[in-house]
Amino acid sequence: MLRPVLIGIAALAAAALAGVFALTRPAPLPADAMAGLVGDAGRGAVVFRAGGCAACHRAPEVAGRPPAPDTELGGGMRFASPFGTFIAPNISPDLTQGIGGWSVLDLANAMQRGVSPDGRHYYPVFPYASYIRAEPQDIADLHAYLLTLPPVATPSLPHEVGFPFSVRRGLGLWKWRYLDPAWVVAGDLSPEETRGRYLAEALGHCGECHSPRDRFGGIIRARWLSGAPVPGAKGSFPNITPARLDWSVADITEYLTSGFTPDYDSAGGHMALVIENTAHLPQADRAAIAAYLKRVPPVASPAAAP
Repeated sequence: MLRPVLIGIAALAAAALAGVFALTRPAPLPADAMAGLVGDAGRGAVVFRAGGCAACHRAPEVAGRPPAPDTELGGGMRFASPFGTFIAPNISPDLTQGIGGWSVLDLANAMQRGVSPDGRHYYPVFPYASYIRAEPQDIADLHAYLLTLPPVATPSLPHEVGFPFSVRRGLGLWKWRYLDPAWVVAGDLSPEETRGRYLAEALGHCGECHSPRDRFGGIIRARWLSGAPVPGAKGSFPNITPARLDWSVADITEYLTSGFTPDYDSAGGHMALVIENTAHLPQADRAAIAAYLKRVPPVASPAAAP
């Protein structure tokens, strides 16, 4: 009598484990996802700026040494979080320490699925939850541009993440819950607002900093861009919905160009690095981001203005 019960329990346990294994395994793009796409490095330079790649992946400033040029992507910046400290990797075209050996599909898998070339989950501190909305052609163009940059031989440092977050397999469950390609701001947008949405929600990944997160680190989409605490530091990322950001389109465009606010203050902290990139975008793209921000649903919060 006991033997059939034990066999049944074992079968149920095996089925449960198989289900967990299926849910947590990395799910890369189809092998032909980037087939036929030819990257253009000139267009890729715009994607690089829109994506803010250098803001995270250039070598940081240390005592006695200024930050690396924004074309030298040797990594090393540290990002504190409730789950541990993450360290940006080397994404220069170095063949040994960087991504010089990556194919365009490897880059697409990293950006849209959070999957490494050797089939491991990346932590979502790399904003693939936003990049999942990127156009494949833009990824191909970015790949072409990255390969034109100087190789940097600095090894990537391991993340400082303890158990259980060090078990990357569990990220499969996180992706199942939070990896969503749908646009946050939907509805009937103008062509300019649609372009701004693409730049802000996909390439620019504005929501990764400016939106609050739940206890598992997923963005609370209902409070999109309403501000959030700065992980591991004092202060907060401001509310940039119309509930708090009452600047005009021209004001926002100027801020993304020069870093100056209508009150003659200036961008500081990591936002200064963001401005370094948006300043290189075409004027029409900066205006498009501003137009999009005026269409974001207002969400009240106590966050301060930018």
